[in-house]
Amino acid sequence: MKRAVLGPPFFVFATMKAPGQGTRPICPSGQLASCAVFGDIAPFHISKGNDGMTADVPTLYDWAGGADRLTRLTSTFYDKVAKDPVVGPVFRNMSPDHPTHVAAFIGEVFGGPKTYSEKHGGHREMVMHHLDKHLTEEQRRRWISLLMDSADEVGLPDDPEFRSAFAAYIEWGTRLAKMNSNLGATCDPEEEPMPQWGWGVPGGPYKPSAG
Repeated sequence: MKRAVLGPPFFVFATMKAPGQGTRPICPSGQLASCAVFGDIAPFHISKGNDGMTADVPTLYDWAGGADRLTRLTSTFYDKVAKDPVVGPVFRNMSPDHPTHVAAFIGEVFGGPKTYSEKHGGHREMVMHHLDKHLTEEQRRRWISLLMDSADEVGLPDDPEFRSAFAAYIEWGTRLAKMNSNLGATCDPEEEPMPQWGWGVPGGPYKPSAG
């Protein structure tokens, strides 16, 4: 059975939870469904994550710096996108609040508030916005490059553990989104929970030894 995707806007990133934990939505026909996707360390909540991590491991959302840092990320990123000849045309008609919506989407995927689901239509709405885009490999690679440059520029945490989780999500989601962007605009993906992404193999943020 083919699977569907959800990811950061422009590339919809899959409806998968942490690796091995979730499912991806499919259209009734069985086709893939496509969708659109931090320095200072903010305090993090002490709670058990959806991927079963121990209580002292922060979510990617909290470790990244929360809503303010993610909004800075997406604002910086889309400023670059608008001037880029490769991916700029994809966002020619982008609304002024698009960066804020994307920040809310990524934040929810990374374990933050359910703002995107509650105010912007959730997973299915994101999927519907990105069907029939016919994205190219050149656009996918440029999108990643601009986002990673923006992450450095706004000071997302640069510890290997966070960046590996961040990069894995972006790489995974953009590849799926590129495949799924060739679906027709009439595809009607089934409703599914938002994706949830965790630390993966590292298991948590870098902590220097006490010595």
